[in-house]
Formats: sequence, C-alpha cells, structure tokens
Amino acid sequence: MSIWWSLHLRREAASVPLARRFLLGTMETAGVDPDISFDLSVALSEACANAVEHGGDRTALEGPGDSGSVSGYGRPAADSGQYRVTAYLDGEKCRIEVSDSGPGFPARRALRPAAHSPRPEAESGRGLDLIQQLSDHVQFGNRPGHGAVVRFDKVLKWREGALLTV
Repeated sequence: MSIWWSLHLRREAASVPLARRFLLGTMETAGVDPDISFDLSVALSEACANAVEHGGDRTALEGPGDSGSVSGYGRPAADSGQYRVTAYLDGEKCRIEVSDSGPGFPARRALRPAAHSPRPEAESGRGLDLIQQLSDHVQFGNRPGHGAVVRFDKVLKWREGALLTV
C-alpha cells in the first residue's frame, strides 16, 4: 500500500504549520518512526517557508499536460498567491515536493543536486542546507517561467505493527 496527497496552499505563514501537521498526521497514522517523521516535517517546514517568502513573482503554476513538470504530473493553474505540497509514502521511501510560482532559484542552485552553501554564515540558503541535512536526497530545480521546486526523499523506518509497511 502507498499514500499520496497534494495540498494547494496560500502563500501565508499559517500554511506552513498546516502542511507540517498534515504530514505528521499521515506518518503517525501509517506507522512511520517518530524520528523520521520529525526530520521530514522540519524539512517540509523549511521548504514551505521558502515558498511563502520567495514563491510569488510569477503569474501561474503549470497547467495540466505541460511538459516542464518536474514530477511528471501536471499542475493546476494558480495565481502567485499559492504553492503546492505533494507527498508520496511508498514502501521504504517518502518523497516530498514543494513547488511555487516565484522567480526560481539563483543559477548556483537551479537544476542541480543540493550542495552545502559555500558561505555558512550567509542568511540566505540556511533552510535549504537544513533540508539537505535532514533528507537522504535533495534536488532544487526551476521550471522555466513557472517557479521553483524543492524535492527531497528519505528512507522510512516503521514502528512495530505499522499499517503501511514494505
């Protein structure tokens, strides 16, 4: 069995804990180890906070059937006041994707696997580094003309008697 869900959220600070609680509730119900759930929820909070702060200078997310989709799924049209969170729990892995309609990442981060910031004292980019530290695999990318995408994966551990197991 697997679980897949997607949220379309307003670019408001209140949406960040909402997304985090939704993820934590899903993982608790499925039986994911609490330490893994916590790491993923912190990483999700950072990705959502970035979307809220930086994700609104474009006019629309991708429409269904657009070929630029990072995840392979079309994006419903939305104004720049929204962003999208998608989570997949399948077998041994959880993948989370946060996409927005902002200007995207600077060239040094775009379309590359995550790398530690060359200036750890810099305020910008600390959340992205935290996402990398809490995840097993991270990718930052831009969808030309459509905003930024942060995608991260983590191998799951399960509590004994978990509902959703490998």
